[in-house]
Amino acid sequence: MRAEPFTPNEFAAATGVSRETLARLKAYVSLLEDWNARHNLVSAASLADVWRRHVWDSAQLFPLIPVEARSLVDLGSGAGFPGLVLAAMARERTGFRTVLYESIGKKCRFLEAAAERMDLPVEVRNVRMEEVVPEAFDVVTARACAPLAKLLAYAQPFQGPATVNLFLKGQSVEVELTEAHKSWRMKLARSESRTDPSGVILEIRELRHVGFARSR
Repeated sequence: MRAEPFTPNEFAAATGVSRETLARLKAYVSLLEDWNARHNLVSAASLADVWRRHVWDSAQLFPLIPVEARSLVDLGSGAGFPGLVLAAMARERTGFRTVLYESIGKKCRFLEAAAERMDLPVEVRNVRMEEVVPEAFDVVTARACAPLAKLLAYAQPFQGPATVNLFLKGQSVEVELTEAHKSWRMKLARSESRTDPSGVILEIRELRHVGFARSR
C-alpha cells in the first residue's frame, strides 16, 4: 500500500528545521511546482510527494555535514536537490558558501530564481562538469548525477585535505562501487536512506585516483 504524501509539518518534525527554514523550503517547492509545469525540471509524478521524494531525501544529508564545514559544492544540481535544500538548512551557519554546478541553462535560471526567492547566498555556475576549474570545498554533494566512477572523476577537482563527499545512490550501488574501486581509493562509509528503501548514502573521504588495475 502506498504511503500518504509527506507533509511540510512532517518534514519539519523529521528534520527539526526552524520555522524560517521551513518557510524558505515552502517557497522553493511552490516555485518548483510553477516552473515544472513549463520546463519539466523533475518528473511530474514525483511532485505528488515532493516533500518526501525530493526535500527530505536531500535534507537527510545535512546531519552528515561536519559542523566546521563552511563551503559546499553540488554537482549536476538540476532542480536544486540536494544543493538548495542543504543551503537553506545551512543558512544560519555564519559564512557558509554554496556553489551549484549545472550545465543546462534553463535549470540554471530556475536555480537562480529559487535562490533569490529563498534569500540564499548561492552561486550558480552554468558549466559542464568536464570543464570545471579546480577549487577545494569542505563538502561535495550529488544526487542522480552520474554513475559512481564518473561521479568521482567529477568530484576530484573539488577535493581538499578534509573534504567529505556525500552521494545519494540507488539500488545499483554495489555494481557502481565494484566498478569505481578499479580506479579509485577512498575511505567509505554508507548508510541506508530514510526516504527510499532501495537508497543508500555514500560518505567518502580521502579520495584518490589510482588508475585501472592490471589484470593478471
